[in-house]
Amino acid sequence: MRLFATCWMLYVLHFATNTVREIYPALSLGDHLSFDVSEYVGFHPDIFEMPGRGAFINNNPGASIVGAVPYLLARPIIDRIVERRQHLRAQAAAPAPAEYHTIYPMVRDFYHKAYERGLDVKFGLAAAVMQSLAMAPLSALSVVVMYYLLASVTTSLRAATGLALLYGIATPIFYRTAQLNQNLLVAHCALFAFALLWRPSPESGAVRRPKFLLAGLLCGWSVVCDFSGLVVVAVLGGYAVARWRGLPPTSRSGADLWRFAGGVAVCGGVLMAYQWACFGNPLLPAQHYMPAAHYTDRGYAGMDWPRVDLLWETAFGMRFGLFTSAPVLLLALYPPAWSRMRLVGSREAWCSAWFCGLFFLFCSANQYGRMQFNSGVRHIVPVSPFLFLIAAGVLLRMPSALAWCVGVITAYWSWCLAMYRDVEQGFGVFESLIHVTFEGFRLPWLKTLESLGYVRSQATAIPLLVLFSTITWALWRAGPSLLRADARPPGAVRTTNQ
Repeated sequence: MRLFATCWMLYVLHFATNTVREIYPALSLGDHLSFDVSEYVGFHPDIFEMPGRGAFINNNPGASIVGAVPYLLARPIIDRIVERRQHLRAQAAAPAPAEYHTIYPMVRDFYHKAYERGLDVKFGLAAAVMQSLAMAPLSALSVVVMYYLLASVTTSLRAATGLALLYGIATPIFYRTAQLNQNLLVAHCALFAFALLWRPSPESGAVRRPKFLLAGLLCGWSVVCDFSGLVVVAVLGGYAVARWRGLPPTSRSGADLWRFAGGVAVCGGVLMAYQWACFGNPLLPAQHYMPAAHYTDRGYAGMDWPRVDLLWETAFGMRFGLFTSAPVLLLALYPPAWSRMRLVGSREAWCSAWFCGLFFLFCSANQYGRMQFNSGVRHIVPVSPFLFLIAAGVLLRMPSALAWCVGVITAYWSWCLAMYRDVEQGFGVFESLIHVTFEGFRLPWLKTLESLGYVRSQATAIPLLVLFSTITWALWRAGPSLLRADARPPGAVRTTNQ
């Protein structure tokens, strides 16, 4: 509960105000129970029209469905605030949009258009609700799941707690949680499904049966979020078979694999129903109908043969490289981490290796990945939990002082990226380190309010960060502490090399 609350507050505090494409179907679902986003045509280049059917985004609807749930619950409050705001503007002598101070002209144009249509406040509040009540709690839950996995295999609750916090702060989970994002949801689905299939036990020899149905549903939902989820289904489907074969005959049921397949099929049916309702064909995706855009001339609607240059940029690029955005994951590239120094078992190591390898291959074939230059690390995010499990094994075997240094430096690196966010200018991800270190802490949403003139110039984030730190300190001081001693789960046997 402490881990969950701490990470939830941290993620909400670093909310980013970006109105991404997945928000528009979420709004339409909450307002009209429809995926038709015709009222938002012109607000985003990924919205396209189909004569006689409506307008839609050129991606799968899973993230929008997730975001629509909290928006629907908060809609009465949002509607009243928007109505009140519009009433005050109508009474103003000369209602006009505030000047948005930004170097990006398209951002200014978007804000002016939203203001003229009376949608600027609605967009901002909806994005905040979807982030704080969907993305933030799901990411906080992923930290808790990582904690349980690590607590089972490290036999130390103190180490598991520290590493789980590092996972939540020093990986792209922190950066991407700031807004509604389908790639991060794929990462969560993959981690949750993997945990349900693996279910390690701190007790030697104990057998926990995998949750095949729930794992299948999560794998299937990753495809509803994005077609990169096909990698999740393929790899974790193979892992489910391996786990089933490894169960004792008395614990094995012939229906287990059918339950996993049934969960995947249910979500596949949801995606086919969406495509049938929106486009008139259950098998052809949105990308088949979208008009020509950047990279659609390469392969099938942007999916081409893997390219070495895109593979390199995905891994080490200055603007959206995974390892430049989250240096802690570089530890997973240490060869012994996959063999004698690993935390996970052989079966789980092979699953992680196949997952990461196929995902990098998929991202190097997806030519839309080249458009991440202005949004930061995104498509490759789902490999983060699997690489972190390997990297955690390296950290545990380091000298304590060195491990602490690595943890603090990589957490600060990721925190700067989550605060600054702009990777398009200058040295890409390195700009965040430069600006935050020499100009001070900042919060993305506070910077937006400052650019719009709602708060004074150079507004400081220090009071909010102090408040967060105070609440967190009180939260961890309350009740019994697991960190004052090297506590262990019941039945666990501590090993000297860990």
